Amino acid sequence: MSRHVVVIGAGIVGVSTAIQLRRDGIDVTLVDRAGPAAGTSYGNAGVLASCSMVPVTGPGLIGKAPKMLFDPMQPLFLKWSYLPKLAPWLVKYLGHANEADTRRIGSAVAGVVGDSLAEHQALAAGTGAEGFIVESDYTFAYDSREKFLGDALAWDIRRNEGVKWTELEGPAFQDYDPIVPSKFGYGVVCGDHGRISDPGEYVKALASHAEALGARFIKAEIEDIAQENGAVSGVRAGGETIPCDTLVIATGVWSGPLTKKLGLKVPLEAERGYHIELWEPSFYPKSPLMIASGKFVMTPMEGRLRLAGMVEFGGLEKGPSKAPFDLLRANIKSAFPTLTWKEETEWMGHRPAPADSIPIIGEAPGVKGAFMGFGHHHIGLTGGPKTGRLLAQMIAGKTPNADMSSYAPARHAA
Repeated sequence: MSRHVVVIGAGIVGVSTAIQLRRDGIDVTLVDRAGPAAGTSYGNAGVLASCSMVPVTGPGLIGKAPKMLFDPMQPLFLKWSYLPKLAPWLVKYLGHANEADTRRIGSAVAGVVGDSLAEHQALAAGTGAEGFIVESDYTFAYDSREKFLGDALAWDIRRNEGVKWTELEGPAFQDYDPIVPSKFGYGVVCGDHGRISDPGEYVKALASHAEALGARFIKAEIEDIAQENGAVSGVRAGGETIPCDTLVIATGVWSGPLTKKLGLKVPLEAERGYHIELWEPSFYPKSPLMIASGKFVMTPMEGRLRLAGMVEFGGLEKGPSKAPFDLLRANIKSAFPTLTWKEETEWMGHRPAPADSIPIIGEAPGVKGAFMGFGHHHIGLTGGPKTGRLLAQMIAGKTPNADMSSYAPARHAA
């Protein structure tokens, strides 16, 4: 019997899944309400951040968070009118703010992001999108060695997951990258990373390749999921029913309502992310650069420098806030006072944040043929290709060479 898979969502996870399924000869229809790379797959920091497996919910967050919310110079924001709705999710989220959970979550996330560069290169090979992938380091700039040691747990988790790095102090850091001001006295350079020179165009190129391989694309809103005898039989989109025996939900933070139709109750929130792009800057960093004091990343891209890293909780309905953009501007001026640029653009999008900080990848319990791949927080681009490959393997009846239990949707069964 021929297989037909409907992949819901044309971001990096959905497009990666579609390509891998077509490479296995499986019939695919890709459905998205806006088109490829219309959301966070466009607006991310553009770093293939293999070392970014450490969750935000580290030990001490419960004590730090209130102070951060009332400090306009901290990269955490909240729309207070949204707090009553956020509270149940927030309680679960903060419940993981301890060392044991931080290490457990870090290990699980590492399984999806740890080999990101190689996964992207394998996915993009021969697609026309490979030119957007740039091999690079990923560098962390600290004010001092003492500040670096203050992040000891995060770096211990990375070490345990196989991340290797070089530490540079004082002039050695400036020798590595002359644009780095001397105020940053300690640098940590992680090798074997990468960046995407234009994330939006990259995902669009991958989507075009999926269509060239025979995947069909439909621009429509998903209205319902049809089931017969405990199995997927189709999806309702744009007023029509698309028959299928398998579906993949990969719509980021918008996946929550669809998973409820499958009997799951995923504690999922929108982590509102912000970026500013500085066009024609007077200089670029050698590689993507994390300014540890401000928790923001500067990534060189085609014709511009992208600054990203703010976190705000405020739901899906309200528009962008002014304060995160203002803080990004203040941070870049403080870090690089001599940097100039011609013009700037702003963006705000929604990252899918499950309360346990671990992506949801696998088949839904109790509904045959219903798969999902979402919940990557701020590392969706990094982990998208591997997530797509794992999903395609499971759909094709293959056994992934990975322990999938940590990502199983069954942990969210209602």
